[in-house]
Amino acid sequence: GMPGYDKAPLFSPDGKQLFWLSMERAGFEADRYRLFRLDLASGEKECLTPEFDHSPSGLTWGHDGNTLYFVAGVMATFQIFRLDVPTGMITAVTSGDHDYHSVAVAGDRLIATRVDMTKPEEIYSVDPATGEATEISFENKHILDRLAMPSVEKRWITTTDNKQMLTWVIYPPHFDSTQSYPALLYCEGGPQSALSQFWSYRWNFSQMASNGYIVVAPNRRGVTTMGQEWTDQISKDNSGQAMQDLLRAIDVMKEEPFIDEDRLGAIGASFGGFSVFWLAGNHEGRFKAFIAHCGVFNSEMEYMTTDEMFFDNWEKGGAPWERDNPVAMRSYAGSPHNFVRNWDTPILIIHGEHDYRIPYTQALAAFNSAQLLGVPSKLLFFPSETHWVLSPQNGILWQREFKGWLDRWLKK
Repeated sequence: GMPGYDKAPLFSPDGKQLFWLSMERAGFEADRYRLFRLDLASGEKECLTPEFDHSPSGLTWGHDGNTLYFVAGVMATFQIFRLDVPTGMITAVTSGDHDYHSVAVAGDRLIATRVDMTKPEEIYSVDPATGEATEISFENKHILDRLAMPSVEKRWITTTDNKQMLTWVIYPPHFDSTQSYPALLYCEGGPQSALSQFWSYRWNFSQMASNGYIVVAPNRRGVTTMGQEWTDQISKDNSGQAMQDLLRAIDVMKEEPFIDEDRLGAIGASFGGFSVFWLAGNHEGRFKAFIAHCGVFNSEMEYMTTDEMFFDNWEKGGAPWERDNPVAMRSYAGSPHNFVRNWDTPILIIHGEHDYRIPYTQALAAFNSAQLLGVPSKLLFFPSETHWVLSPQNGILWQREFKGWLDRWLKK
């Protein structure tokens, strides 16, 4: 059987075959998507990507009817790939530090949308033979031409268990290595999501760096695009090696002479918010400011209130009342609220009232705890927002409060 998710069905041009994406494991939303083919006449099905350790998306046919183009995340980027259906050969069309979002066939070219950490989405014409991309939309050129943008560096950091972890480091415009800068540890959400070359209008690394911060963004255990084994290592271990990966990244980077180790902050949303809450109780004086957006504070409460109950069942390994389940008990023992007695660092907590993934009571519990402990704290509450801040005016307020909190504690 095929108990996992199936999605994105696509008929072959001759109508004789059906192609679709399928996960292998039931109840796990971050499994690798495999590309399957079904012969409609015989009923035989076949996996076309058994050795491809990444997840295709956005399937589109080439003109010859034998070529499928798709986008897949690889090594913290998203690239365009080509599958020759008769032979099963997969070839990378593009490379480089950027994220392709979509691809379509237009004559002898591919038309694709692309972003990176210092450039919002534009449309590109891509040579399918060489991968050479030519920008054709220039929607943001009149703005970007007036700005000095940050620079991005790719680093490999050795983790506490001797693995190599890709870490993005974003430097302010006109970066001067002889100066000393405050730094932010960015904690990715998910927990299984891509810390790639994304461009976000909320978690915008260019804006953070342009405000005078060095941003350290580690592809800690559990992120996608680094292979399924790396992704799987966070399940049932949310507060384990992933947290050590985050701490290791900032510990290595703070040794750089251009980072002021006395002006470090940690920020994140969703599982990144969980990470910030956990770090607040376990950072041993590393950080001077925290920002947690829509984060899990109490994992037991989260299990019973989230709209995605199957997800926590997979991630935690069971329910909090399963006292004879050592996997679940270890998971809940790592809940950030268990370490709140150690909180001593200023924290800004943000949440939306209509967040059903991580209900806003998590923020109230964290904020009230900080207040009761006498920790400098602030609650930014959006009555009309969900797990994301989507309205433009609320987004402006979010950015204003985000920058103001960090500047208050890290730019004294």
